[in-house]
Amino acid sequence: MTQKLSPLYSQLPAIDRLLHEPQIALFVEQYGQTLVTATLRKMQEQVRTNIRQHQELPDWCDNWAVALGQQLEQRQVLSLKPVFNLSGTVLHTNFGRALMAESVIEAVTQVMRSPVTLEYSLDGAGRGHRDCALANLLCELTGAEDACVVNNNAAAVLLLLATVASGKQVVVSRGELVEIGGAFRIPDVMAQAGCRLVEVGTTNRTHLKDYQQAINEETALLMKVHTSNYRIEGFTAEVSGCELAKLGVKSQIPTAIDLGSGSMINMAQYGLPAEPMPQDYLNQGIDLVTFSGDKLLGGPQAGIILGKKQWIEAIQRHPLKRALRADKMTLAALEATLRLYQCPEQLCYQLPTLRLLTRSQQEMYDLAQQLLPQIQAYYGGQFIVRNEPCYSQIGSGSLPVELLSSWALTFTAIDGQGRTLEQLAQHWRRLAKPVIGRISEGRLWLDLRCLEDGKALLQALLL
Repeated sequence: MTQKLSPLYSQLPAIDRLLHEPQIALFVEQYGQTLVTATLRKMQEQVRTNIRQHQELPDWCDNWAVALGQQLEQRQVLSLKPVFNLSGTVLHTNFGRALMAESVIEAVTQVMRSPVTLEYSLDGAGRGHRDCALANLLCELTGAEDACVVNNNAAAVLLLLATVASGKQVVVSRGELVEIGGAFRIPDVMAQAGCRLVEVGTTNRTHLKDYQQAINEETALLMKVHTSNYRIEGFTAEVSGCELAKLGVKSQIPTAIDLGSGSMINMAQYGLPAEPMPQDYLNQGIDLVTFSGDKLLGGPQAGIILGKKQWIEAIQRHPLKRALRADKMTLAALEATLRLYQCPEQLCYQLPTLRLLTRSQQEMYDLAQQLLPQIQAYYGGQFIVRNEPCYSQIGSGSLPVELLSSWALTFTAIDGQGRTLEQLAQHWRRLAKPVIGRISEGRLWLDLRCLEDGKALLQALLL
């Protein structure tokens, strides 16, 4: 027996009729007929589903033009949305790590709008090398013989290993077999590069003799990995770069170190914990050094390889280089970032990462005092709002146990329910520009270290 269709289906307007409505015709001019028609068909299916499940029309059926406009607007929203990072993590991987300096933004905009000399030599009117200008700049800043740039540091390590040690053995301390974000592990990267890992030493102590005893005719590389995302303390020992470099020369085996985050300046001069610099290891005689562009360097996502010219030239010739190379926007952003390092006196002001890391606690406290009255007045009915001291972290595996004194606004639910805090945090995540804090110790914290525009935050929170 045929089931009787609901009379509500007859109230569905035809697509052709809708397209001729004046307001919808304007949407066609703005968005194009293809997108408008596809959205209307999707809306029709939503109505049919609602009739089947609830035997009623959705409320918005009273005005298809308004509902269509809302859906079209939502479909045009970009998935990468700006947020207020008040989580307390400066280089937050989930938020894109380093912020770009204004000069960097201008440089990227320029190469997006115009043809550029990416692989074109103005001297010879022929093909040039896309890494050339950056290599010269990196060599100037670090003293390296040559340099190579790829799309991230994992790619840099992969390319280095595939070039130097494919099919051969790589000797690494057991205590340096790190795992980085997303469960990417150094041993796995080595396997993908076709290398055979040889672990030496123990988790907490590795000596030069451990490397010496592991060397044989199959050994292609002696490698160190800076444990940038964790620290072992107490009864420990590790082989220095200088010791490893001397062993490499004696054994005629190249040496390398992966620094991970990698800082090109002495962080201690800014009151921050010291982090090993690539130029230090090059000066110690290490052949190849890799590090990231978007962490402590403060630039775009990129992987940088510095080292001896003969090895960099071999790396540049490897077939994987083309698959891992950086695009013009990354190269422009990285070059503009590195240009800032030519004027170290201004670096703390011009480089956003360094500026945020070096802010004094007093600066965040003053900001909290300015924001507190209006936020208390707005949220005081449901929450106890205070300003409190807190600690920020650098993030992205950089200086993992070092904390930075900061100041925060905290929200405690008057009803004592954790669910109330979760609802507030969820509400903030749904704002036009989401506000991201952290829930800890029964409070919702807005760490102000990464906030430089208090008025913008007030405008977002007090809607």
